[in-house]
Order: sequence, then structure tokens, then C-alpha cells
Amino acid sequence: MGDMPGVVESHTGWTFITNHARVLATIAEDPSVRIRDIAARCRLTERAVQRIIADLEQGGYLSHTREGRANTYRIEPDRVLRHPAEAGLSVASLLTLLVQDETDRGRDRVKAP
Repeated sequence: MGDMPGVVESHTGWTFITNHARVLATIAEDPSVRIRDIAARCRLTERAVQRIIADLEQGGYLSHTREGRANTYRIEPDRVLRHPAEAGLSVASLLTLLVQDETDRGRDRVKAP
């Protein structure tokens, strides 16, 4: 399973991050990512990813444009999260927590002596 960079082993039990947030973060890292790659990265089926994308689009958090056979997604960073406990927290603030750029990722893997 270690063939794809950034992909972790499958996980059972509860997690802190929802699948919707994982899919959104994956799209934020690559707006032209394919559904099959989102599924592999998030450890979901392609059908589940399609449902999540439909939810996010219906909620106004995400839209897409078709370019040939590929989609390019656009995230609405100013949309506010849905749950009352996160009232006022925007998609942009959530993604700031979930998406690290590659330089940060590399630095996290190498522990300072």
C-alpha cells in the first residue's frame, strides 16, 4: 500500500476528520484531481466520492467545470461551515488546518536532532 505518496493505510474506528473534509482537502491540493485518485487518497469508493462531491456542490461549497473528460473544481473559500458549533468558521480556515504545502510536509517527516 505504500506505492502512492500521501496515502495511508486504511483505518477503522472513529476519526477527527470527516470524509467530506478529506475530499475537500484533496481537491484543494489539486483542483483537477480525478475521482479515482480522490478515492484512493481518502480510502473511499469512487461512488462515495461522487456522493460527497454532489453534497458539497449542492451545499454551495464546491463547483466544477468540465474540460474534455476532466473536471476542474472550484472551492468557495468564504462559505461558512454547516454545523452550529463551527458557526463563523469558513472553508478557508478549515483548509488551512488540513492542507499543508509540500515544503511543510517534508519538514514534518524529518525530525530535528
